[in-house]
Formats: sequence, structure tokens, C-alpha cells
Amino acid sequence: MSEGRTNKLMIRTPEGVVFSLHLAGPVTRCLAWVLDLVVVFACALLTLVLTMQFAQLSAGLAYLFVVIGYFAFSIGYGVATEWLWKGRTVGKRFLGLQVVDVNGLRLQFSQVVIRNLLRAVDSLPAFYLLGGLVCVLSGRAQRLGDLAANTVVIRVPELVQPNLDQLLGDRFNSLREHPHLEARLRQCVSPAEAALGLRAMQRRDELEPEARVALFEEIAGRYRMHVEFPDEATTGMTDEQYVRNVVDILYRPRTVRAGA
Repeated sequence: MSEGRTNKLMIRTPEGVVFSLHLAGPVTRCLAWVLDLVVVFACALLTLVLTMQFAQLSAGLAYLFVVIGYFAFSIGYGVATEWLWKGRTVGKRFLGLQVVDVNGLRLQFSQVVIRNLLRAVDSLPAFYLLGGLVCVLSGRAQRLGDLAANTVVIRVPELVQPNLDQLLGDRFNSLREHPHLEARLRQCVSPAEAALGLRAMQRRDELEPEARVALFEEIAGRYRMHVEFPDEATTGMTDEQYVRNVVDILYRPRTVRAGA
């Protein structure tokens, strides 16, 4: 269950643990859109240059090809980048934004497609006026595409990198005995989910025992949804140890560990 506030999305897990995501405001989203628009226009311009040869045969055909190419780029660009980069486009990456499910989960492909197909409606009558108005009035800063896809755009703050050797220690990590699953974990876990585990490790001593157990159970469950390690790698491991090992994999590459 989740509820929106002024600039935060508060998410309550079934175990009663609450964590927050910082929502991106209309201005920041507009700046990201402008950067993405520059990328799309650059691709459309390249298409125009490549199709100039058709203009000698039919100027109308060349113009039609450019228009179709622009709309294909404008929709296909958003779908491809948000799916491959886990909710980010060039503009969003530059400004530290990310699209996520309203419950903080990883995006489904259908959600990515829906929110990008509705860009045409959000852009009416021009310059995203309808989408911008809905975004301003929405409690979660959602445009129509977000409302239909059940998504929100969040800000992913840059974490001050802690002393990982002091925080995680140099304990044996049984999950690293499975390199192919280790690589898949790095690929599947979003930056927001990785940061959630790191923050939990940093603040674990501040939590009451019951809340601490519930929090790490929830985070470990999220990580297990992405990659399931074999029983021999996790037998006897608590949820907190599991999260610690995952954070170790996400933030300390194997080469760094070998060098240490």
C-alpha cells in the first residue's frame, strides 16, 4: 500500500515497514524531457539526411518517411531506453531520475509501453500542456501516461559512498561462488533497490529488533524476486546476512575484492 505526499511517496510493506521515495517535480521532469527531445530530434535529423536521396524521386514520400521516422523514434526511444536502463532515458540519467512502479517495484514491459504510447495524448495540444497540467495537479506528479501505467518518476539521490570495508567487513560471501547469478543480480537490481539495501545496512543499529528483522526480511524478499541462489549458498543465512551479501556484490566488484 502506498500514499502520496508533497514530494515523497511513502510505501508500506505487508510487514508494516515504511520507506519513502523522493518524487520528481514537474520542472525537473520537464528538463529531462527537453534533453530527451534533443536526442529524438538528432535522430530525426539523421533520418532526414539519410532520406534526402528520396527527395529527388518524391518530395512527398521523403517528408512522409521523416514524419513516420520521428514518431517511431519518439515512442521507440522511450520504450527502449526505459526498459533497457531500468526506467531511465538519457535525460533522466543526466538529472538523476528514474521511472518505477507506484509500489517501488521494478517496471514491467507493459508499463513501459503504456506510458510511452500515451505521450501523444500528454503532448496535446502542444508542448506537453495537458500532461504538464495533470502532473502539476496530481498528488504524485504523474502525467496521464503514469496514471494509466501505474508508475511514478522518482529522484535517485547520489549516496555519499561509505567506507564499505568498515560497513561490510571482509567476511566470506557464499553468493560469490555463483558468478553467473552474481552477474544477473547486478543486471536486474535497480539503483533504487540497491540504495535501499545500502541504507538499511548503514542504519541497522538504529532500529528496534522487531523492525530490523521485518525490514531485512522485506528487502531480502525483493532481491530474491530477481535472482534465486541455490540452497547450498544460502542455507543457515539470515535475511540480514543475505542483504549484506547482496550489497557486497552490488557495491564491491569482484576485481576490487581480489585486489584487497
